[in-house]
Amino acid sequence: MITVEIDQQFKQAISPEVLSDLVKAVFAHLQLPDSPGLSIKISDDTAIQELNRSYLGIDAPTDVLSFPLPFEDPESGSQYYGDMIVSYPTAAAQAQSGGHPIEDEIKLLVVHGLLHLLGYNHASEADKKEMWARQSELLIALKIKAQPTE
Repeated sequence: MITVEIDQQFKQAISPEVLSDLVKAVFAHLQLPDSPGLSIKISDDTAIQELNRSYLGIDAPTDVLSFPLPFEDPESGSQYYGDMIVSYPTAAAQAQSGGHPIEDEIKLLVVHGLLHLLGYNHASEADKKEMWARQSELLIALKIKAQPTE
């Protein structure tokens, strides 16, 4: 089950269905099971900064954080991948800077976060090259106009 929670002040900007459909499209493109378990939260800089400080020791907001929590639900047999949080204000600033719609920026960040939940990372140059190639492939396939910043 895909759970999408959007803070009240951002509900007008993007719908949970758009993000749920995006996750399903990513999983279909990657030929993964069509009923992934994960959660997405769209929140503010304060919430993401608190998580960034608590879990990564970085006392600053960021655009997206992913928390891989892979396990198989014993009752349904479905895979749960983890949780992610996207900062709407940071995404909005990045969209403005990049000259593309906020919805595309949020989609880019969700794709990026999903790749982390699937085990991709950018800790080394080789890992980064692999992750960025997969991310680019997905952005093109899903017609997402936003491009990642380094």
